[in-house]
Amino acid sequence: MKMSTKAYNDQKPGTSGLRKKISVFKQKNYLENYIQSIFDCLNNKQGKTLIIGGDGRYFNEKAIQIAIKMAAANGFGKVIIGQNGLLSTPAASHLIRHNKAFGGIILSASHNPGGENGDFGIKYNISNGGPAPQKLTDAIYKRTQIIEEYFIDEFKFIDLSNIGSTKINNLEIEIINPVTDYAFLMEELFDFEAIKAMFQGGFEMRFDAMHAVNGPYAEQIFCDMLGASKETLLNCTPSTNFGGFHPDPNLVHAKELYELMMSKNAPDFGAATDGDGDRNLIIGRGIFITPSDSLAILAANLHLIKGYKNGISGIARSMPTSMAADRVADALGVPIYETPTGWKFFGNLLDDGRITICGEESAGTGSNHVREKDGIWAVLAWLNILAVKKQSAKQVANEHWAKFGRNYYTRFDYEEIELDKANKLMKRLNEKLDSLVGNEEEGIKISTADSFSYHDPVDGSLSENQGLRILFENGSRIIFRMSGTGTIGATIRIYIERFEPADGEINLDTQVALKQLIDIAKSISDIEELTGRDKPSVIT
Repeated sequence: MKMSTKAYNDQKPGTSGLRKKISVFKQKNYLENYIQSIFDCLNNKQGKTLIIGGDGRYFNEKAIQIAIKMAAANGFGKVIIGQNGLLSTPAASHLIRHNKAFGGIILSASHNPGGENGDFGIKYNISNGGPAPQKLTDAIYKRTQIIEEYFIDEFKFIDLSNIGSTKINNLEIEIINPVTDYAFLMEELFDFEAIKAMFQGGFEMRFDAMHAVNGPYAEQIFCDMLGASKETLLNCTPSTNFGGFHPDPNLVHAKELYELMMSKNAPDFGAATDGDGDRNLIIGRGIFITPSDSLAILAANLHLIKGYKNGISGIARSMPTSMAADRVADALGVPIYETPTGWKFFGNLLDDGRITICGEESAGTGSNHVREKDGIWAVLAWLNILAVKKQSAKQVANEHWAKFGRNYYTRFDYEEIELDKANKLMKRLNEKLDSLVGNEEEGIKISTADSFSYHDPVDGSLSENQGLRILFENGSRIIFRMSGTGTIGATIRIYIERFEPADGEINLDTQVALKQLIDIAKSISDIEELTGRDKPSVIT
């Protein structure tokens, strides 16, 4: 059926999907136009398989009903959907790869709030299981600006609660358990017997699913398969509004878990994942492991895990992520790649076999098993390493720092800044970069200041203006970026890093260790003056 419309989407070019308020997605034809714009940019899709699923937030099931009917009208031969519309982002990536599907539609706004007044999102993943590359997202954006019609079949409501297959017109619709295939993959990669023995020996963990999609995954994998007690699970029933909370696994929104892990009665290990299950938070008893340190520690110990027993081919990190992983790569004699923020940049490196593990400081870690970051995978990797080394998370971290030194690291987020103020700050800072080189700020000399660009070593593409870097002669760094993951205004992120050699002070409080650089960052950027904020919204 052909429907005409004049509405269009305003997705920004270069992003891997569309995130807006629910009220925007409820506009007539808004979602339909975006899905049709995706389909219009895909060649040779007739008769192919499409994976569809989401994080269970409000509007998820209605969006899936629309996506099914539009897939039918646009010539797809089969859709595979998670039961009740649920599918974590890493599980969706695995299903695309496992079923050799043409691609997948993932319905999520990741770690953003849900509910009737919350956020919603949609993105397309390609046949390798990873986010669409920039060439495709740019084409989709251009299509949204001129689209005048979409195609949709009008057939009955599909019951997403019943596992099984049915056929309507020429489309096969298969509803599957969203956990099963993913759980089998985890069992292949990790030594479940060793982890199970650790739990049987009295090891205690708390896992917070934040009322989001990973609840069912955690219950089946941690409890049913690994034998952890039911007390392990916190907030593991998925909710359309994430229980009224913000499903972002950081020290602000997972404060109760953090306080528990710092208490006298703390269990051995704590972890959390976000709305769509791809981000992770790792906290040992008495110690928070930053995502940057987690990447480095996992990379250094990955050979202890059966799925990676032959070692790693390389490591990749996003530019704002600390350089801790660089020191591991150097010690292992493998390459390190510094990319822009965005998992799609890791996809080429993974597909080309250049890297085995990758991560971003924004709580994302993953490997070559899928083409997305993966929260449950990161938790299992830590559990497997703890089981093999028979150490606590704090012992593993201290042992790592004693060998490699420590990159003290923090991130300041200034959220929902008015767009004109955020642009003004970044423009002013960019214009003064050249004048900063050679200056001494509080006794530390600036060696380089630039706007980061990335030449992809696989496809040769160039990505410019990926963040402003200020590098000091002593190896310290200050990074400024505008983030596009929110739906209101802009988020300014400041990343601050200082390296301390192994024979130095490796157990200082992070904010104390970085105070000098924090003061320099605020002074150079005038962020408090230009934004009117006297402190960040979130400190990680």
